[in-house]
Amino acid sequence: MGMMRRSLVAPRVASSETLPVEGGPAASRERIVDAAVAEFAEQGFAGARVDAIALRAGINKRMLYAYVGNKRALWLAALERVYEGKRQEEQTLNLQRLPPTEAMQLLIRFNFRYHTEHPEFLAMLNDENLQRGQNLRESHRITELYSPLLTLISEVLARGQKEKVFRRNVDPMQLYISMVGLGYFFCSNQHTLSAIFARPLDSAEEVLTREQHIVDVILGFLRP
Repeated sequence: MGMMRRSLVAPRVASSETLPVEGGPAASRERIVDAAVAEFAEQGFAGARVDAIALRAGINKRMLYAYVGNKRALWLAALERVYEGKRQEEQTLNLQRLPPTEAMQLLIRFNFRYHTEHPEFLAMLNDENLQRGQNLRESHRITELYSPLLTLISEVLARGQKEKVFRRNVDPMQLYISMVGLGYFFCSNQHTLSAIFARPLDSAEEVLTREQHIVDVILGFLRP
């Protein structure tokens, strides 16, 4: 497993003013949001340009504004896209079918690996935090995306408590924040941490070592 190896990149095209719009408004909007994710992940909110997003999407700026909106609307749509992508993959884990300890371990590993494989997700979260989350507060979808996840974690915890493998009185939100935070910091700071400790923390061996450490820490906390 390589560190930060996958990203969503929309190719640049020759001219966004002359290419025809294919697939109708829905398909065009999808291309625009994909292009926005790629541009914002590479350039950040401040450095990204609407012209560049239109070029990546192969659509003129007039249609871009009509389908999505201005730069801030593009940023919010791109944020929602990266969050939604993570949640969609998370839902495929089918944690309900697994014993509670296995379900929790799978969720921990998934979150860590997702961060290592999706640099666009980390880049955009870092940028939005620099903006103090002001754009995400305008989203009507984020809470809808994450409420089912907290419900699912609560159900896994309840099953584990019933089987006496998990402790009681665990806040599912705090647990999730700890779970993702232990991986997020490692992935976001791998270069500085590698320099500080003189170890190649982006190597496959170091990544696997960190993943297992997070599993051990979280499951150790959950033991009754």
